[in-house]
Amino acid sequence: MARMLQTQKTETAQRDWARHVLARVAAILAIALLAEVFVFNVNYFTTAGNDPIDLTSQLDGQLPQTEDGLFLFTVAAKSVVFDDVNKQVDNIVIEFADGQPAQVVPVSIQFTDSAHASYFYDNDYATGVPEIAVTTNVERSHYVKLETSGYVGSIRVAVTGEDVVFPLKVERIMLNGCCPFAFNGFRFLLLAGILALLYAFRPRSSVYKRQVLDHRRETRRLLAAVVVAEMVVLSSFMFYSSNQVGVATPTYNYGQWDGRSFANTFEVGGDNAQQYAELARAFADGQLSLEVEPPEWLVQMDDPYDKGARDEMAKLTGEQAQWDTAFYEGRYYVYFGVVPCLLFYLPFYLITGANFPTAIGVLIACLAFVAGLSLLLWRFATRHFRRVSQGVLLLLQMPLVFCSGVLYLLKFPTFYSLPIACGLAFSVWGLYCWMAGRSSGSPCRWYAGGSLCMALVLGCRPQLVVLSLVAFPLFWRKYITERRLFSPAGARELACLLAPYAIVFAGIMWYNAARFGSPFDFGANYNLTMNDMTQRGFNIGRLAPALFAYLLQPPNVTGVFPYLQPVDFATTYAGQTVREVTFGGIFACLPILWAVFFVRPVLKMRIRSRKTHTVAAAVVLMLALGVLLCCLDGEAAGILQRYYADFSFLFLAAAVLVVFIANESLDAWSHEWLLMQRFLVVLVGLSLLYSALVCLVPETGWISDAYPWAYQGLMQTFLFWT
Repeated sequence: MARMLQTQKTETAQRDWARHVLARVAAILAIALLAEVFVFNVNYFTTAGNDPIDLTSQLDGQLPQTEDGLFLFTVAAKSVVFDDVNKQVDNIVIEFADGQPAQVVPVSIQFTDSAHASYFYDNDYATGVPEIAVTTNVERSHYVKLETSGYVGSIRVAVTGEDVVFPLKVERIMLNGCCPFAFNGFRFLLLAGILALLYAFRPRSSVYKRQVLDHRRETRRLLAAVVVAEMVVLSSFMFYSSNQVGVATPTYNYGQWDGRSFANTFEVGGDNAQQYAELARAFADGQLSLEVEPPEWLVQMDDPYDKGARDEMAKLTGEQAQWDTAFYEGRYYVYFGVVPCLLFYLPFYLITGANFPTAIGVLIACLAFVAGLSLLLWRFATRHFRRVSQGVLLLLQMPLVFCSGVLYLLKFPTFYSLPIACGLAFSVWGLYCWMAGRSSGSPCRWYAGGSLCMALVLGCRPQLVVLSLVAFPLFWRKYITERRLFSPAGARELACLLAPYAIVFAGIMWYNAARFGSPFDFGANYNLTMNDMTQRGFNIGRLAPALFAYLLQPPNVTGVFPYLQPVDFATTYAGQTVREVTFGGIFACLPILWAVFFVRPVLKMRIRSRKTHTVAAAVVLMLALGVLLCCLDGEAAGILQRYYADFSFLFLAAAVLVVFIANESLDAWSHEWLLMQRFLVVLVGLSLLYSALVCLVPETGWISDAYPWAYQGLMQTFLFWT
């Protein structure tokens, strides 16, 4: 009888919980629906009562006309003027005809009104009407809101872009058009997701009451669901940039589809982006150098690493040298880590005879990184802390994933990003295996697997091999302090830790020696790039600009979505600084990292409360390694946005552990604890927002450059009020 009553209580509690969740989900969806209908479609309601004024008849005589009655903007006729409007104007509609090539058309719109007797432009004290981007195949962009004063006298519309493909077919132009209603499913789901996150992680949410150690199974399921959702977001983001994916199907990249198979691969990025594919073909033919023959002039040059001299010879001969390829003793080599080639390209080539799509490799590595990172976080939370709530664990997991730099690697999933992504994936899985081995009754297999992953990092991204130093805080107490190292079991475990390093390092050293004559020469110095790497050396003057750019540079913010712009760069270093566009230093742009500013008092609390100092030592070491990697990247290569992925994870992991320690040191639901929760939600939200906006900034090579009309369509999703 008691068991039946207990079962009934459990079932009742589960039904109540299910009703509670469904009610909250319904409320969130209702709010998102109301916002989509009444907020994001505000222009539909504000213009519904407009009386449209058709100006199409005034185009006659100003623009040439087709046989079917369409008007044409041409090279010779780029502008039209409408005089004597004498009406209040809310918007102007430039309706491009269907069936013409999709493109973004920059349009200049000038007008006179009650406040301006003549057209007004930018000057030292005021800004005129900005240039408007109108997309031929995006109907919503045809409606341009104007901020006029009183009655409008005349309006001038001119096509201004240099890259516009003429002629442009215009169906009609009118004033005070009624904006169409458009339900955007992506925007609706995005808002619903944001509202769900805000509700779930509000300061007094029940997720902060449920401790991970008391609800292990439930927390694992929640964490798994979060990881799956993150993988979907990351995959969707990468596949959105279709110009870089290199995979075609009947409905995706169909212009490159072979017309027969379910899916086929194709080359993206040009001839200089196929290094790994060329290396796979060389390996298949039994050679280490690429099969591409360098031009004779390059072989005969006294200094082939001088870019200016190479450019001059290329102009004289008409033959181009490979870019970002190692050139040594008359042959081309790939200096990027060999492991991605052996992991993806060579097997794919041997099986299919085709080039492996690089973007898919980047995606696989990034997804593996997310999975390994989440398991590593789970391991720390459950093995080294007595009180970590579900809310704190899940809240901090998100910036670890999205602020670590993998989003930017997926924005540009090229062969430059692949070794970094692979190095990160192997690193977190190696650390997880080591952590699992520390508490396992049979640690050897875990240690061997972890060391294999950490050793393979050398064949992906050599500088990331410094993460192997985390082994010292992980194993010091067990093997040194407790002297297990000197027992037979400890000796076996040490052998399992070191053997994979010896095997992998021996293979890589042989590979280096066979190509460049030295086991320690990875070939980066022979790279044909912007500067002569053989003369780069070490210069302490490069460190200050690099550390400032990577860590402290404030972001460059504007008032137009996506708000971020590349930062300005200035230096007093009187030499060549290699750099690409960046968007600010991580400590200035990722507020969650501000937790590390409290590392000293927090670690003091940890050291006083614990006999072992594994976590404290790991935090200090990760911060030191993060700074070291910043210096290595700045010295060896330069200042590039993708290099942020090398060290961001280390600083973020240290910040997460600092928060874990502080959370454990405060009394639950005390004033200080609640204040920390509120600040934590804000800091995480701002960090995620910055990381998301960086990935929407238009850049050369991204979809904003390859398919600008698609990018402008995406922007219309957010710029709903224009």
